[in-house]
Amino acid sequence: MSVRGSNHDDVRRRNLSTVLRHVHRIGPSSRSQLTRLTGLNRSTIAALVGELTDLGLVTELGPGATNQVGRPSPIVSVSARVAAIAVNPEIDAVTVGLVGLDGNVHRRIRHETESSPSVTEAIDIAADVIDGMRGDLESGYRVVGIGVAVPGLVRAHDGLVRHAPHLGWVDEPLAGLLEQATGYPVQAANDASLGAMAERYFGAGKGITDLIYLNGGASGIGGGMIVGGVAAGGVAGYAGEFGHTRVSGSERTDSAGIRGTLEAEVSRKALLEVLGLDNADPDELEQALLDSDSAEVRAEVERQLDHLAVALGGAINILNPQLVVLGGYLAALHAVDAERLSAAVSATALGAPFGSVRVAAAELGSNLLMIGAAELAFEQLLADPAGFDTVRS
Repeated sequence: MSVRGSNHDDVRRRNLSTVLRHVHRIGPSSRSQLTRLTGLNRSTIAALVGELTDLGLVTELGPGATNQVGRPSPIVSVSARVAAIAVNPEIDAVTVGLVGLDGNVHRRIRHETESSPSVTEAIDIAADVIDGMRGDLESGYRVVGIGVAVPGLVRAHDGLVRHAPHLGWVDEPLAGLLEQATGYPVQAANDASLGAMAERYFGAGKGITDLIYLNGGASGIGGGMIVGGVAAGGVAGYAGEFGHTRVSGSERTDSAGIRGTLEAEVSRKALLEVLGLDNADPDELEQALLDSDSAEVRAEVERQLDHLAVALGGAINILNPQLVVLGGYLAALHAVDAERLSAAVSATALGAPFGSVRVAAAELGSNLLMIGAAELAFEQLLADPAGFDTVRS
């Protein structure tokens, strides 16, 4: 669905935002396409593109091949030099990435830890990695800031980590401390919510206005929602905690101490144990599950798929999404037996909403949270390109 602009001079900043968001999220576009999709006239688009070019945010290339009659239109692309730093602390590593405004992940560095890092340790690791990249950053990129994907509840307006149970963090001012340590502006949010946004704009959810994203990682299960084309974060940014949805009457507890939840029943740890593995990334775990001919492994996969289906059925009934995207070890479960999952979901979801939904694996793989965290950092720039001075030379 297109974003509509305005031709009035007093909303020039909003029109700049409209054009930059389109080129950032949809990709390189001709001036004629921008004219059609925004509703702005050709001279207004020319002026806006010219201003964004002067700001160093977009570039124009010669027109490509076209079957249209008339003079071909130049192609507008976001600048390859504008970038954001992404950080993802987890129980076994701190990952730092550099992501371009075009969605390309230029670098990703995973610093493994022997135990779950404290906030201070995570900040020190991230700051050290960023310092090691600083020469390249200063010479080759214009960095807008840092986005942090946190496996826990994060207060939206100031990046305070209210509770990251697997990390043992409670009321930690992560964003402020990392900003002090690096000198870059920092934004933080829940990792799964950022994953939902990344898949919506750059992955399986392109063109989708209503989707649910569930991710299974080392810290458990989290989720995010796009409702009517808008990220649904709740009043303070805590929405999407699907992992704490009750799916059984068992005594198993999750990280919050709640019995019988999705996170308690569907776990990476249980999959690794039945496979006889100490550790594995999502791709390795998926391959190990696909390669296994063990009846015990098969039984555990089926048990977890059935519990996952209960949570998905309830979410589909409530939110009526077009798409459910599964990431991490949930995508691995889906890969092993997508048909069983679909049948189990159909048994718990109402026929009408189930008939209009598709369940798919995430497409962005290990780059998912890097792209999602960077999108958080890019937001202020996208909202007001003319007023965002950090990226200027």
